[in-house]
Formats: sequence, structure tokens, C-alpha cells
Amino acid sequence: MTLFIDAGFDAGNIDVLDIQGNTARLAIRRDNASEFFQWFHFRVTAPAGEEVVLKITGLEASAYPGGWPDYDACISEDRDYWVRAASTYDKAEDGGTLTIRYVPAGGVFWCAYFAPYSMERHHDLIAETASCEGVDYVRLGTTLDGQPIDCLEMGEGSTQVWLYARQHPGETQAEWWMEGAIECLIDPADPVARALRKHCRLHIVPNCNPDGSRRGHLRTNAAGTNLNREWAQPSAERSPEVLAIRNRMDETGVDFAMDVHADEAIPAVFIAGFDGIPSWTQGQGDGYDRYQAILDRRTPDFQTKLGYPKAPAGRANLSMSTNQLAERFGAVAMTLEMPYKDLADFPEPEQGWSPERCKLLGRECLAALVEWLEGREA
Repeated sequence: MTLFIDAGFDAGNIDVLDIQGNTARLAIRRDNASEFFQWFHFRVTAPAGEEVVLKITGLEASAYPGGWPDYDACISEDRDYWVRAASTYDKAEDGGTLTIRYVPAGGVFWCAYFAPYSMERHHDLIAETASCEGVDYVRLGTTLDGQPIDCLEMGEGSTQVWLYARQHPGETQAEWWMEGAIECLIDPADPVARALRKHCRLHIVPNCNPDGSRRGHLRTNAAGTNLNREWAQPSAERSPEVLAIRNRMDETGVDFAMDVHADEAIPAVFIAGFDGIPSWTQGQGDGYDRYQAILDRRTPDFQTKLGYPKAPAGRANLSMSTNQLAERFGAVAMTLEMPYKDLADFPEPEQGWSPERCKLLGRECLAALVEWLEGREA
């Protein structure tokens, strides 16, 4: 046998069902104590220059089967630059099968649902940022697996801005976005950073779910809890991450909040708001609409045509963070969604939606926030 597949590492997830020649039949493991599965990340050892065929099976039972058509898997040979491999989906084959074809230049490559963001890289991000002048590190609490819940705070202004990401650990786009945003904010020469740090106190949680991230989960923490359904009544037993973050928010207050995510099926970048909260005000709604319009004007990677339906009046789910923060604090809150697929209206054939584009979007979102704050004060 010349084909080997391994996933025994940070955020690894795959089960090998069968290998015949250069073709492997695979299945994704479910999140612990949960039915969710969709994230995959594994290493392939194979002869250089020979086509490898990877068949990930059983996907009609995955969390979002609508995410597989028109999706191309992410591949890297150096774990730095990620490209897309030609992939096809057949819902009738073996319970729904994604077939990935790739010819490696060398003898080993990595395959993932999206470019992974490892816990080691997360610790590097925390270490670099916490050592910067004007940045305060806050350890909010501890996860069920014993990992720290990290928060970075900076700025001298009175507007309380919360940016938090990766409640759903398989949405690695969110921490790539965070890396781009943080690189902007810690650059002493960057005018966007200077403006935000002057007018705001920024509270940044780059990874809300370290346990799920390290375990290779799609959507849940170590206990199998979907954190973005815990914000109304978080508990130390099921959702210590949300409890710790919300407690800190209660201490600081929240004026503007962005919860960073990714969507499996929709090939677009979009935001979702807090329509339907009991205390909705026209001022809150206008603030949300104005931010969306600014971001839409600033970057062609953002759009407003595709997105989620709005909740009817009084019917918002207050267990979701955006709704809870808008209701609890009167904040202008939003959920930012990025794709696993490429953008339908602005594609990039080699990489598709990529870590590089996530990072650039992070900076654009901050620049839009500067303009939004200026408009609010006018």
C-alpha cells in the first residue's frame, strides 16, 4: 500500500473506511456527544505525480448537506498556501459522497474543509498581540478541557466594541478574519487602528471554542454544546465559554458587537442582525443598516442580496449571541458570515474564498466601523 491517511493531530478529523490503490473511502467523525459533522482535516501520504482520489461518504446525513454541491476541497502541500482541488458531489453514492481528485507534487499533502487555524497558531497570535504596547490580556475563564479562554483588550475610548469569533470551531474562516483584524489594530502607524483605539475600548475574543477547535469539531464544544444557542442561560457545566464571555460583557457593557462565523451553503459574505428582539428600536435598526451599507460600499467581497431570512417581530431567538446582546445591552450587534465555497459573484479560481481574503475582510470591517462611528457622531 502506498496511500496513507492520518488525522491524529490538532483539529484532525477523518475515519479511513477502505483504501484500494490510490483511492480512499472515508467518513467524517461526529462532534463528541453530538450529531453534528461536516469538518474534515487530514494528511495524505501518496506517490508524487500520481492522482489521488478521496471519497468522503455519508454526507447526506451531515449537518448541512446543501454545503457539498459546488464545493471544492482545500489542499496544501506546505500547510501555508491553500488551493482548491477539483471536487464533485453525488448525493446518491454511498449516502452522499464528495469525490476529491488531486495530483501531489511531493509525497505528502493536507486536505481540509477550509484552511485550518491551529491552536498553536492561536497561541502565537495571543502571545504576539498581548506583548504589544497598549494591549491588555484578560483570561476570561477555563474550558471543560482545561484550556484558557483568551481576551485581548485595547483602546482609550468610551464606545465598547466586542469582536468575537469561532463559537463554531469548524468555521476557521472566523479566526483568519481575527488575525487580519488584530494585525491592523496593533499596527501603530495604521490610521484605522489609531482611530478605533482613540474612540473605542475594544474587547477581542479570537477563539470562543478552543476545545472544539482542537478536537476537530464542526459546531460544538467538548460537551457537545452548540455555544451559539447558550447565550440566554449559559452554564458552567455545558457552556463555560459563553458564561465567561458574557460575564465580562456585563462588566464592560456592549455598544457594538460582531460575532464572526462561516456558512456552509451560501456562496457569499453577508451579515445577519437582530430583527425580532422584543426591545428592538428604530435607532438600533438604523445603526445596523448604516453599517451594512458602509461595508457594502467599501469592499466587493461583501454583498446584501444573499443571506438569512429576518425573524418576525418579537420572535428572535435570544439564545443566539447577536440577539442576546442587542436585547441585553441595546447594542448594534451582528453576525458576519463567510463562505466555505467561493463567492458566486466574485470568484477566485485557484484558492476560492481563502485565509488571505478572510484577513483582508477583517481590516475592511474595521475601516467600516471607523466610518460608522464618524457618522454616529455627526
